[in-house]
Amino acid sequence: MADKRDYYEVLGVQKGASDDEIKKAFRKQSKKYHPDLNPGNKEAEEKFKEVNEAYQVLSDKEKRSRYDQFGHAGVDPNYGAGGSGGFNGAGFDFGDIFGDIFGGGGFGGFGGGSRRNGPRRGNDIRQVIDITFEEAAFGCSKKLNIQTQDKCDSCGGSGARKGTTAEPCAHCRGTGRVQTQQRTILGYMTTETTCPQCHGEGKIIKEPCRDCRGTGKVRKSKTIEVQIPAGIDNGQTIQLSGRGEAGDKGGPSGDLLLTVRVRPHSIFKRNGNDVFIDMPITFVQAALGATVQVPTLDGLVELNIPEGTQTGSRFRMKGKGITVLRSKTRGDQYVTVTVEVPRNLTPRQKEILRDFDEDKNYKQKKNFYEKIKDLFK
Repeated sequence: MADKRDYYEVLGVQKGASDDEIKKAFRKQSKKYHPDLNPGNKEAEEKFKEVNEAYQVLSDKEKRSRYDQFGHAGVDPNYGAGGSGGFNGAGFDFGDIFGDIFGGGGFGGFGGGSRRNGPRRGNDIRQVIDITFEEAAFGCSKKLNIQTQDKCDSCGGSGARKGTTAEPCAHCRGTGRVQTQQRTILGYMTTETTCPQCHGEGKIIKEPCRDCRGTGKVRKSKTIEVQIPAGIDNGQTIQLSGRGEAGDKGGPSGDLLLTVRVRPHSIFKRNGNDVFIDMPITFVQAALGATVQVPTLDGLVELNIPEGTQTGSRFRMKGKGITVLRSKTRGDQYVTVTVEVPRNLTPRQKEILRDFDEDKNYKQKKNFYEKIKDLFK
């Protein structure tokens, strides 16, 4: 055994390293040389055995003390000093180490995973709620019917018939987990799995509640009142904490998540907190100017159209838009005017327009058609 490497060198730590430093180094080296991450690599397999052997000695205070005094002879029976030599994994729980390395869910057959016999949060409920454009703008109160798994009133959520209680599982002694040892090429491996008798619950209900059939929950229909905040937009979600499904074993209830669907409006269009509207005006109103009644979310409001307004002109009505969510501030309304060309004119009206078109004060020095001629000369 003279060719054995120093255990501190194997793990890459100093001789006076702390227990935490040794454990951290072991995790790093084990992950690096693990056979599942290096399939068919004999060198990595040997390194993995070497790392585990070093950690088995250095993680044990008594073995580490003998190793520090006598070297490999202090822990290897081949040197006559007693102690456990080669790595066999006996009494060594890989579930803890590899659970930490690979995220607690187990890796390559090693144990780990979360226990099921503790309090668990209930599931969330997701639902869509339809509201009008105006309800989204100003907020409203809505009554909503939801279907949920709620705590059983008969058994109080225990799942056991009234007057009885669930008993600890004899197979796992109430832990919900069972450990088994298995011989592998690396020695004996300890694995931890969900108890097959209680399915990880830690308890067995011998007399289930008739109403919930031992689940502790029953399906119920509820009508709740929901406050829709002013300024909510299409596709946004309202979260109502604790209004979802009941938790297990005293765990908190889930949440109710309501996705808002706003019905389109026939006149108004929304962009952020601003409202947009297209509004027709007459030829005379555009030419001479006028005061017109404009529909807004607050009702009809007067808007001054200046003389000579062209089609496509946009006017801003400050503070007539949608309330900013969780604020008292409001957006604006923008009015785009479209000048309507009159149809079915009477002979008298046509004559007036022709006179107007021929008026020397109206005619420009060089009209559009003359500019076109100049351009192509």
